[in-house]
Amino acid sequence: MIVAVDFDPIARGYVATLAKPGGNVTGVVLRQIELTGKRMQFLKEALPNVTRVAVFWDAISADQWREAQKTALAVGLKLQSVELRNPPYHLTDAYRTAARGRAEALLLLMSPVFFPQRVQVAELGLKSQLPTICGLAQYAYAGALMSYGANLDDMFRQAALYIDKIFKGARPADLPIEQPTKFELVINLKTAKAVGLTIPQSLLQRADQVIEWFTTAYSGPARSFGLCCGPASSLGSPGLSPSSART
Repeated sequence: MIVAVDFDPIARGYVATLAKPGGNVTGVVLRQIELTGKRMQFLKEALPNVTRVAVFWDAISADQWREAQKTALAVGLKLQSVELRNPPYHLTDAYRTAARGRAEALLLLMSPVFFPQRVQVAELGLKSQLPTICGLAQYAYAGALMSYGANLDDMFRQAALYIDKIFKGARPADLPIEQPTKFELVINLKTAKAVGLTIPQSLLQRADQVIEWFTTAYSGPARSFGLCCGPASSLGSPGLSPSSART
């Protein structure tokens, strides 16, 4: 079995170790729990005056939610739990819950159930004026404010290489489960402008991709359509109205 997933196969009991998975399982995995704290740090850096953050999570991302709770105090954030059940999720209700809790931003934890609804996530985030950080660039391409995570295309390319090796006679048990080594920060300046934010230049300079315009009808690779400019260090001041202190 080849896997290219965003959960911890050790925690789920599928393999004993990544180096020697044994059995009939190998592939590429992304342990999202290890990136949760980093996403919260990027969100705080982008919105330094924000303190109240809604967190959308589900049963698959429950371990990320627990990690977010551990990290919140150190980052200076108060979290509002919004658990979603029974997919496809009723995101409109979730955003209303966030609004009632006076959330100033949104952390969307990573679950494959959320991914098909990424355009709706972006649209509702704009409608609710709720800056959102997610874990895959495809969310930022669709219109979310920011994303930080591994390149999904790279993960599946690596999985395809493993399939080729197995077809040529390699045993899955002998192939270590690999993890991504490169992570990308993507910032959507069009969204920042739409919600009235100025992204600090120091953060823009560290971004791997900066999106200057987007259409919510499209959520594919940005570079293929010229949606991004970079490196971000080549950007001047975005010239957006500062309103990152949202109360």
